[in-house]
Amino acid sequence: MNCPECGTDKTKKFGKDRKGNQRFRCLACEKTFQEAQEKPLGDMLLPMDKALSVIEHLVEGCSVRTTARIAKIHHGTVLSLLETVGAKCAALLDGLIVNVSVNNVQCDEIWGFVEQKERTKKMNGKESDETIGDAYCFIAIERDTKLILTWHLGRRTSADTQIFTEKLANATSGNFQINTDGFKPYHEAIKTSLGERVDFAQIVKVFGKPEGEERRYSPPQVIEMKKTAIIGNPDIDTATTSHVERQNLTVRMSMRRMTRLTNAFSKKWENLSHAYAIQFAYYNFCRVHSTIRVTPAMEADLTDHVWSLSELLTN
Repeated sequence: MNCPECGTDKTKKFGKDRKGNQRFRCLACEKTFQEAQEKPLGDMLLPMDKALSVIEHLVEGCSVRTTARIAKIHHGTVLSLLETVGAKCAALLDGLIVNVSVNNVQCDEIWGFVEQKERTKKMNGKESDETIGDAYCFIAIERDTKLILTWHLGRRTSADTQIFTEKLANATSGNFQINTDGFKPYHEAIKTSLGERVDFAQIVKVFGKPEGEERRYSPPQVIEMKKTAIIGNPDIDTATTSHVERQNLTVRMSMRRMTRLTNAFSKKWENLSHAYAIQFAYYNFCRVHSTIRVTPAMEADLTDHVWSLSELLTN
């Protein structure tokens, strides 16, 4: 070991600290030091085994306070860990899912809200506050590999749709078919971001009118489905958004803050974004998909093994 103070290599072992880490002493300047330790959790003092337990509970659908009770730590510590790990997972997804070869991509938006719903926000006169209200997560999934290619948390607007398609353009390579629902801003956004790279089909579902209590608690019945070629020559027979809609169910089952009719909704926009990042990183690299029998990242040749949560945190 070289002394970080004077740079000499004339050092010797000098006991261990209370955590069992080896210490050294410089024979020249007599300074004591220890080898630099990796800190995947930054400045957090939470033990790694407890941090892994917390993340495991969060990705399996536990709320923040439920996780805090199980792990016997303060709920503020859970939120701090959510922020730290969420930032790492977002950077991991942006760094590894780039120029991926794809065949068939499906896009959809899943609704959520932060602090209060948009209608309540307007009633309270908070229209100008962009950190609360309805929050839509745009998701792009590859049909064959089940890989979440990219995502974007924002409003259901043309501007956010454009940001999402730009991310999708960076995440993919080559020509492919893309399928979306009837949201009109997709037309211009996909044309601008992906151009001639894609064959674009849009699927519009026509719903019947629910009766009685079904109107509130049950989804209306689909009575007609219209498929339209928007760009290029998509395969209309196979055009569907069923796989990404099934992914929406996975999100709602795996993220407590996205479960309907509960008080576990997000209170901060940043926390919802961090929760999404952890969910999608775990889904892509750690969770074995029951259909393909491997993780989506393995099916897409991004990795050759199932990642552990520890590996997810340290990469």
